[in-house]
Amino acid sequence: MKVLLIEDDLQICEVTQKYFTNKGAEILAVNNGREALHVVESRLDEFSLVLLDIMLPEADGFTICRAIRQKSSIPVIFITARGLEDDILHGYDLGCDDYIVKPFLLSALYAKCQAIVKRIDGNSENILKCGDISLDTRKLVCFAEGNEVELTPKEFGILRYLMEHQGWVVDRETLLNKVWGDDFFGIDRVVDNNIKRLRKTLGGAGKQIHTVIGRGYKLTDE
Repeated sequence: MKVLLIEDDLQICEVTQKYFTNKGAEILAVNNGREALHVVESRLDEFSLVLLDIMLPEADGFTICRAIRQKSSIPVIFITARGLEDDILHGYDLGCDDYIVKPFLLSALYAKCQAIVKRIDGNSENILKCGDISLDTRKLVCFAEGNEVELTPKEFGILRYLMEHQGWVVDRETLLNKVWGDDFFGIDRVVDNNIKRLRKTLGGAGKQIHTVIGRGYKLTDE
């Protein structure tokens, strides 16, 4: 387990690093928000979990959590002195996996981290494969014909749903509801436009997305 600890209290960093290291984990501590954003941008895929304070210099924890979620679904646990209900709910709205109010027991924190990482590592559905397409739903990364390709969030959502339902015909309304949400009031042509761009981005692997006239789309391994 490799943990990214984003915390400006040097004493908390020291005792947490010592405890986690003695347990066999690797842990990197970052003490300000600007540096944390740099690590998130350049090295996030090195870690299996993030421990994140809210009150940080230069960029707060909420901002950092938002940046993390734009790149990855890596587990994030807030550890903070801010225990107001609004703060806790906001943390979960941003996509955190847990919210711990200081002071906390190091033994309980480590056990929680270990349980979350173990559950995710044991989830084979993190990696979806179909023919020449591979999708990492945790790191939000897509490979087509062995090359990493960049997808928009909507393209990623469409491809993920099609990969989770390989061989099924999925209609436009279902894709709108699952990817855009039930409150989307646009036209279903937006699905066609995104599918067109998705096929182009996937290159030769884009041919695996088949149009079923009058019904929708289907993903196969051919």
